[in-house]
Amino acid sequence: MPKASPFLSLLLITTCIAHGAAGDAIAADPWQEPEVVQQPAVVLAGEWQLLHQNTGVSAMHMQLLPGDYVLMFDRTDSGPSNISLDALSPCAAAAPTAAGGGGGAVDCTAHSVLLDLRSNALRPYPLATNPWCSSAALLPNGTLLQTGGFSNGDRIARLFSPSTGWVDLPSFLAVRRWYATDILLADGRVLILGGRRQFNFEFFPHDDMPQLTLFPFLDETTDMDAEDNLYPFLHLLPDGAIFVFANDRAVVFDPYNRGPIRRLPAIPGGVPRNYPSSGSSVLLPLRPDSPSHAEVLVCGGAPRGAYRLALRNGTFVPADRTCGRIAPTDANPVWAMEEMPLPRVMGDMVLLPTGEVLIVNGAATGTAGWELGREPVTYPVLYKPDMELGARFEVLTASNIPRMYHSSATLDTLGRVLVGGSNPHVGYVFDNVTYPTELSLEAFLPPYFDARLDGVRPRLVAAPADVGYGEAAAVRFEVPGGAVSGGPEEVRVAAVAPAFATHSFGMNQRVVSLAVGTVAQLDAGLYEAQVAAPPSPSVAPPGYYLWFVLHAGVPSSGEWVRMRPLGAAT
Repeated sequence: MPKASPFLSLLLITTCIAHGAAGDAIAADPWQEPEVVQQPAVVLAGEWQLLHQNTGVSAMHMQLLPGDYVLMFDRTDSGPSNISLDALSPCAAAAPTAAGGGGGAVDCTAHSVLLDLRSNALRPYPLATNPWCSSAALLPNGTLLQTGGFSNGDRIARLFSPSTGWVDLPSFLAVRRWYATDILLADGRVLILGGRRQFNFEFFPHDDMPQLTLFPFLDETTDMDAEDNLYPFLHLLPDGAIFVFANDRAVVFDPYNRGPIRRLPAIPGGVPRNYPSSGSSVLLPLRPDSPSHAEVLVCGGAPRGAYRLALRNGTFVPADRTCGRIAPTDANPVWAMEEMPLPRVMGDMVLLPTGEVLIVNGAATGTAGWELGREPVTYPVLYKPDMELGARFEVLTASNIPRMYHSSATLDTLGRVLVGGSNPHVGYVFDNVTYPTELSLEAFLPPYFDARLDGVRPRLVAAPADVGYGEAAAVRFEVPGGAVSGGPEEVRVAAVAPAFATHSFGMNQRVVSLAVGTVAQLDAGLYEAQVAAPPSPSVAPPGYYLWFVLHAGVPSSGEWVRMRPLGAAT
């Protein structure tokens, strides 16, 4: 069993939690006057599986790719990794580390690996430039666009596919991008926004000369001592506008006319939610019965000033435990606040095919940054957005591996959540530290993997290879028990866009529920559902999605379906 955190005593109902002050400062004693908060009893649902004890690299960045591959990569300046390049890959001069070492040495180790989900095999890939704290988006053709980083990588755009490996586009970016965010737009372009001291955005692809557009909102939301607005949360809304959250504020803007639409209310409490006070955020699933409506969820973070206290005084302030939920598409959006069972900073939020949200990884005190987090939160929490307020959170089975700074998590084709990374050190450090560099890869199986649900678990037999917007499509599936439980209304289909996961944010992850028409029985236990593809590229940008069939609330494994760009040939 994992070591118990002071924030969760197994099977106890009450816990004393101290909240940091909401404002520009924190009380000198952050533990004074603790508030007693009622918690639900712990429910030990879900299961952990160890896929690899040693992947060779610490998974700072993670992306699921079409074809059932998972790309994991780290910095190139942290010293040698634990996996060698193959004999055909050239060695490179090791980059200087943040501590000043490395330059001049020859590095014959890999800093990126590709996991084949079908065989569980790992393949190393060479990385020529440093992608430390970079951003990415999956292009409509299935290639990963990866942008920025540090040192020799800060103005690089990179393309990755399993067949070609990494291809650098030197000096593609107009400015250095470190801690920026990428988002795929409805027209198939990628918006690249922000980064350290970059209050602007640009696009991929661009004409001969990259064009910068100023974005003053990022300047306005910069805290002098900690920034607290790096890796801004970006979500594409179903009207084509972009929701941007930075620090504790949000705006909606038009990326095509490059102008603001409106400012939204600040999230109550004044708690920063972006790096290094790293909370997380998701766009909740879009539904066919209200295609123009969208809701955003933002959870966790660290009180203002927590980074300064941890860095200068070694004082680790309790993380925030609140979530804010807002519908930016409403005429007068307002935040609805609720509390997680556990405080959490550096947590990852992963959308599941059921429409629920898994919150995993992170710490209960401190912030992101080298050695600045304490008290790992090893218990995942399931958020159920359709339940009544007060009944939306469920605490799940804990891992025995702390996942602190530089962890990542993403959904895979089977519906599992892959969890890797954790390295709060400048280099790879395995001994004589509180939280060693973590090279393992786990899979968390959400409660829908419970064997007692096997009798209703569907198996997806056939889905279209590609589909156009608004088109009808047939999806075939089997039900082990032979009969659809509860009738055709118990059948749903969800399209899930895979995320680029890094630094507590899954860029571009998206769940779109599809309208299901008739469900016909073709044979004993075999069914065909007629579904309508997403209505527009603002609801589902072009590219690759995993389609899952859900029967009685239990999802199948996913099948890759490509949403054709508007005007593309069938």
